[in-house]
Amino acid sequence: MKLTAIIEREDDGYVSLCPELDIASQGDTVEEAKSNLQEAVQLFFETASRQEIRERLHGEIFVTQVEVAVG
Repeated sequence: MKLTAIIEREDDGYVSLCPELDIASQGDTVEEAKSNLQEAVQLFFETASRQEIRERLHGEIFVTQVEVAVG
């Protein structure tokens, strides 16, 4: 299953988020944050009930950019 991973810099590391499941992780590098998120999502699927998966799994996620005037 392909899911979205949003990774952003935070202080001295990176925070990763899977918005379809609202699961987050972190790491010292982008690669580590992504790997840790993959592990967290995999663990969720291994331990969650079918009902919990259905309740948490969001069908469509759109990631885009918006432009706003500042100042």
